[in-house]
Amino acid sequence: MLGFRYIKVPPTTFVMQFRDGKVRREGSGMSFVYFAPSSTIVAVPVGSTDVPFIFGEVTADFQALTVQGSLTFRVADPRKLAAILDFSLKPTGGYASDDPTKLSLRAAHAAQTATRAEIQGRPLRTAIVEADAIARAVRTTLGSAPSLVNAGLEVLNFSILAIKPVPETSKALEAEARERLLREADDALYSRRNNAVEQERRIKQNELATEVAVVTKQREIEETRISGKIAIEEHRKELVGLESENSRVLSDAQAYGMRATLEPLRTLDPKTLQVLAAGSGDARTIMALAFQDLAANAAKVGNLNISPDLLDSLLRSPEPRNGKTTR
Repeated sequence: MLGFRYIKVPPTTFVMQFRDGKVRREGSGMSFVYFAPSSTIVAVPVGSTDVPFIFGEVTADFQALTVQGSLTFRVADPRKLAAILDFSLKPTGGYASDDPTKLSLRAAHAAQTATRAEIQGRPLRTAIVEADAIARAVRTTLGSAPSLVNAGLEVLNFSILAIKPVPETSKALEAEARERLLREADDALYSRRNNAVEQERRIKQNELATEVAVVTKQREIEETRISGKIAIEEHRKELVGLESENSRVLSDAQAYGMRATLEPLRTLDPKTLQVLAAGSGDARTIMALAFQDLAANAAKVGNLNISPDLLDSLLRSPEPRNGKTTR
């Protein structure tokens, strides 16, 4: 009415009233009445804005991939932003230009530029697995990016949700990874079988070692037994030697005794010995000695008559001491 209007903005909107080229009012969450024909109202949103993005880039090894993520920013200095973009309101409401819609696009372009620098400095495999490192580097770069700082924008967060290669490359990487996993599985199977063979070899080796130990112990026992027998035989040999030596000494002593006994008889005449023997013998012995003497002097004997009684007495058995006669 009569050109006066009322405006009320939320706390997330910074409003400025320009009149005659000067700022008459400014602040967040204000409400006031202004004269529309002579005033210009500028409303700058200062709340956080989320900008999802998805764009394609090329890695250092010339492989195409797609980067998907999200950028969160806010207007830290609305005066700087109002100086380079038109955030003025029309009298009927709404923005007078499309500059407010370009703000998110400008932030997304800055994020894409910083991301491109990181992606192009890495090969495909590295870029795929280093999404978090790339996001941290891009967030640091955006914090000092001139296009955002000069516009009074502050980056609150930058995150990369996914980095994906083109389908053909993705299939090739999957095939390579699958083959690597299969090789690792084969290696694991080979290692398990090799370990089983090694364990079996150790078991056999232990069994053989046990058998060798048993044989060695048996040999030691046999050697001990034989050594015992040898020691016994050695003692027996010593005993036999001692017995032989004792027998020889006894025989020598007996021979010496006999020689000592017979030594006086060596000087006697044989006939004398015969007489001595006859003196201790019986009648037949004396008669036998007489016949022997006659035989020795047979050349000197002319005739010899032997009576039957004499022959009978010679042929008769001697009488035993107990008086009995034996034939």
